[in-house]
Amino acid sequence: MDYEAFFGSAIAGLHREGRYRVFTDLERQAGRFPYATHHSPGGEREVTVWCSNDYLGMGQHPEVLRAMHEAIERCGAGAGGTRNISGTNHYHVLLERELADLHGKEAALIFSSGYVSNWAALGTLASKLPGCVVFSDEGNHASMIEGIRSSRAERQIFRHNDPEDLNRKLGLIEPGRAKLVAFESVYSMDGDIAPIDEICDVAEAHGALTYLDEVHAVGLYGARGGGISERMGLAHRLDVIEGTLGKAFAVHGGYITGSDQLCDFVRSFASGFIFTTSLPPAVAAGAAASIRHLKESSLERARHQERVARVRQALDAAGIPTLANQSHIVPVMVCDPVLCKAISDTLLDEFGIYVQPINYPTVPRGTERLRITPSPLHSNADIDHLVEALSTIWRRIGLRRAAAE
Repeated sequence: MDYEAFFGSAIAGLHREGRYRVFTDLERQAGRFPYATHHSPGGEREVTVWCSNDYLGMGQHPEVLRAMHEAIERCGAGAGGTRNISGTNHYHVLLERELADLHGKEAALIFSSGYVSNWAALGTLASKLPGCVVFSDEGNHASMIEGIRSSRAERQIFRHNDPEDLNRKLGLIEPGRAKLVAFESVYSMDGDIAPIDEICDVAEAHGALTYLDEVHAVGLYGARGGGISERMGLAHRLDVIEGTLGKAFAVHGGYITGSDQLCDFVRSFASGFIFTTSLPPAVAAGAAASIRHLKESSLERARHQERVARVRQALDAAGIPTLANQSHIVPVMVCDPVLCKAISDTLLDEFGIYVQPINYPTVPRGTERLRITPSPLHSNADIDHLVEALSTIWRRIGLRRAAAE
């Protein structure tokens, strides 16, 4: 077999479809978020980042940076091993305590990423619970899908955010069988929010465990940043709350929280936890500092929501098509992969604005978009510049389409 020809043909197919992914070479500027230096063959220039998952700008917060510097001075660079073999640093223990407290759970377990925490936890629970059936929302993230698939447990897909469909499907399973309902709170591409209370009602009625992914909500919602489940007063009804340390908390890693027994079970059986090097102590220290700050401070959340509302209002007033939702995610709908990439390139090249195009398989074909994520640190001038740039591009698109017709 000509392996190189096979690889090249597959990549050429992505180019033809307009969904070949290009990495934008950015250098974040300490203390100047959301601005970054864009490195390109044409040289360096400053750009405004509008698609970062550092939702609150905590990656530049002095308390987070101070904690990381102190941990490096105390412990050095890496953890030195897996959690089981010399790699459990005291900073890991402190971080897990913070996370358990954040969600009102008995225990927490940290992983090397949010992807791994979903894959390892769901894969372990579903494979080890005897005869387990997993009920997965059809909008679930790839990490959840992969974890469920790797478990080889029976899987049932219920319609997105549809408790009635979940109830029907659960009703077809014999009552004594192990059941696990997996879903998200804020869905990262459409920005819609799950009816957590209704899903819990259904799961409890059928004796099913509940597993909630709060990756795009932790830090952002609730009085202390515990996510949508905290905001709705429902955290106690969820068996597992999973989250990330790499988005609103702005460092790196993932985690689950739950009962002592459940977390100990995953710790003891999940290969994705057992056989991987633990987070560097400085990363754990920075994440814990970010969590502690956001438990006490609501200023970042309030400013964030105000900025999101302002961006939405400005885009609506300019006639830029967005997908309505109740979260902080602002999808500008383009619905064409080639055009989406062209708009993204124009924003970067002409206007110094970076927004990554989102194409299949991250979103369904025909729903390609620019996923805008305002932060508390975007100024009114930044917002005006973004909307003016998009308006200019939309006028060009309209003129070209009119000419083609």
